[in-house]
Amino acid sequence: MKFECAFIYVGPDCDPAKDRAVIEGEKVNMNVIGCTNYAQAEEIAKEMAAKGCSAVELCAGFGNDGIARIKKAVGPGVAVGAVKFDFHPAFGFKSGDELFG
Repeated sequence: MKFECAFIYVGPDCDPAKDRAVIEGEKVNMNVIGCTNYAQAEEIAKEMAAKGCSAVELCAGFGNDGIARIKKAVGPGVAVGAVKFDFHPAFGFKSGDELFG
């Protein structure tokens, strides 16, 4: 059985129906999905948990509030981790909490 995990990133004009890929490895499948905002990311995180992902990694666009929202969305059975910048350079050095929260 392969380990299923997901990487969710947030950015302007991302469409999770189109902005997604699965990188299939011998032992790990990495689902990569782009979302426009936190609300959309919560829905995608739930989808990934239902698919069997036991770990979700979030891009640095997610601030502390965004990380907490995803953790709450997937529940205690899914590990949630995050790449962290205090302020994301691709977002004009603002936190995702400021933009999407």
